[in-house]
Amino acid sequence: MASPAPEDLVVTRAGLDDWSVVKGWAAAEGWNPGLADAQSFFAQDPDGFFLGRIDGEVVSAISVVNHGTDYAFLGHYLVRPDLRGRGHGLTTWKTALAHAQNRTIGLDGVVAQQDNYRRSGFEPAHRTVRFTGTAPAAQAPRDIRVVRPEDVEDITAYDAICTPADRPRFVAHWLTGPGHHAVVRRSGHRVTGYGVIRPGHDCLRVGPLFADTADDARALFAALTADAAGRRVAVDVPENNPAGIALAEEAGFAPSFETARMYTGPVRRFARERVFGVTTLELG
Repeated sequence: MASPAPEDLVVTRAGLDDWSVVKGWAAAEGWNPGLADAQSFFAQDPDGFFLGRIDGEVVSAISVVNHGTDYAFLGHYLVRPDLRGRGHGLTTWKTALAHAQNRTIGLDGVVAQQDNYRRSGFEPAHRTVRFTGTAPAAQAPRDIRVVRPEDVEDITAYDAICTPADRPRFVAHWLTGPGHHAVVRRSGHRVTGYGVIRPGHDCLRVGPLFADTADDARALFAALTADAAGRRVAVDVPENNPAGIALAEEAGFAPSFETARMYTGPVRRFARERVFGVTTLELG
């Protein structure tokens, strides 16, 4: 029997209810997505999710989520394993990238795909290393507290300092997503860092972990993992923040996975030294 050709593929935008199959694929790849990530992703840009179907059956996926007028982020680039190498991924890719228009696009590329991304105009900025380990017994520092509704505006402004684009709709949902536990540290009225921990398919995920200093990050990490002692936890740390690498190693975590942050062009300046853990590899 002949294999389905790329011209048999129909690529359309996906709704939140359509996306459950992609969550399963991502888990099977070992990406350990958060259990409730999709609601926050769709809050940022509900038009940025695409599925490829053959005879109505989903065979490929990608997201190209716009963040403002200058930046977009690509993720969830997946083809069903038994149909790979037949052009379906590339067709889905080309269709979805038009959604970004003239924006610079970022992605976190797995090692096996990085050469392909370079051929498509993406240049590496830095490696990101996933550190995984057993959460140590720790007490939450008393000056770290759970995020309250009155914190959201300040945290959103802080998040914008630490990322290549503003993402207020995403942050508002991420802080309060099902199973998400968000904490903040303040000095007076000023935020000095915040973090979120959430359940994943294989272990708990920390992200983001944004902080002014290593001491702030260490305190936030202790607060996030205080109720997770003995459980497996993962955090994705940019290699260009050596203090973040040191923090993960101090906790006894070890490298388990890596990607490369790649861009198609320039992005606005942001405080890379405050990124001790990226939010999510699927949305930046």
